Amino acid sequence: MTKFLTRRTVPAVAAALVAIAVVAATASARSTGSQASIKVCALLPDTTTSTRYTLFDAPYLTKAFKAAGVPATVLNAHNDPQKQKSQAEQCLAQGAKVILLDQLNPASGAAITNEAVSRGAKVIDYDRLVPKSKAALYVSFDNVRVGRLQANGLIAALKAKGKYGQHPVIAELNGGITDNNAHLFKQGYDSVLSPLYKKGTFKKASAGDQWTDWSAVKGQTIFEQMLARNGNKIDAVLAANDGLAGAVVSTLKNKGLKPIPVTGQDATPTGLQYILAGWQSGTVYKSVKAEAAAAAKAAIQLVKGQKVKTTAKVSGTPSILLTPVWVTKRNYKVLFTDGFLKRGQVCIGQYKKYC
Repeated sequence: MTKFLTRRTVPAVAAALVAIAVVAATASARSTGSQASIKVCALLPDTTTSTRYTLFDAPYLTKAFKAAGVPATVLNAHNDPQKQKSQAEQCLAQGAKVILLDQLNPASGAAITNEAVSRGAKVIDYDRLVPKSKAALYVSFDNVRVGRLQANGLIAALKAKGKYGQHPVIAELNGGITDNNAHLFKQGYDSVLSPLYKKGTFKKASAGDQWTDWSAVKGQTIFEQMLARNGNKIDAVLAANDGLAGAVVSTLKNKGLKPIPVTGQDATPTGLQYILAGWQSGTVYKSVKAEAAAAAKAAIQLVKGQKVKTTAKVSGTPSILLTPVWVTKRNYKVLFTDGFLKRGQVCIGQYKKYC
C-alpha cells in the first residue's frame, strides 16, 4: 500500500523531483514488468471483507507473473467500485490483454468487463463471478460445495452436542446480498438445511435468515436482535464466514451464554482460535495459494494464446473450480503445513494451551 508524503514547503524544483521519484517508486512497487506496457492486470476488491487480498492474493499473483516473465500489475480498489473501474481503464491504457477481476458488485463488474472486451482484452472472473457477463473464464472454488460443507459441519456439531433430535432452532447469517458467491454459499447450505426445516427436524429462528453485507458489526447487531426475538433460545448459527462467526461468539460471550454450534469460512487466525477453544465448530479452508496459482496460470495461457483447460461451466462461463476443505479441531494443522497460517498467529496468549 502506497504511503502518501506529508506536504512540506520546499523549492519548486526539489518538489518536482520528489514527485517524480514517488511516481516511479509507486509504479515499481505495483508492477512486475514494464511500466509502459503490461500484459495482465489483477484487480482485487478491498482489504476489509477478508485479509486474504493483502496477505495472500497480491503476493501470490505478483510472484507467479514475475516467475513467468509476464509484465503484470496487481491493484486493490479499497472497496470503491469507481476506483476499480478507473484502475481497469488505466490497465487497458497500458496495454493489458487480460484483466483478472475480483469485482465489488455485479454492476461495476459488468461495466469493467464490457469495457475490457470492447478494447480487445479478455476477462477472468477471479473468486467472484459476474453472472451473464462477457468474461472468458471464471476461477474460484466450488462455492455451492462450500455451503454444503458448512451445513453438514453444523449438523455434525449438533449431533455431537446431542441437539440434533431436539428440534434445534437455527439462525442463518448470510454474506453480502450483492455478492454472487454469497448466493452460491446459501444455495449450498439451504440445499441441506431446507429439507430439515420442512420436515420439522430443525426450526428456523424467528427473523433468523438475514443478509449482513459481510459486515461483522452489522452481523453482531442482527444476531443480538435475533436472540432478543427468540428469547436467547438459538441452538446453532450458520454464519457465512469467520467474521460473522466472530460476531456471534462476541454476542454470546457478552450475554454470558454458552457456546453453540457456529460455522465459518476463510480459516482466519481468530476463527481457528475460536475453533480450538470450542466457540466455533469449523471453518471452510480455501487455499488462496492454489486459487491464485490457477488464475495466474490461466491468465498467462490467455496472454500466450494457449488453450485453458476448464473443469465446469457456471452460468454459462467456462470455469476452473477448486475443492474447499472443512476444518475442525481434528484437521486444523493442515493450515500450518500448507503455510496458510503460522502457529505463531494462532497458538498465542490464552489460546496457546489448545495447540
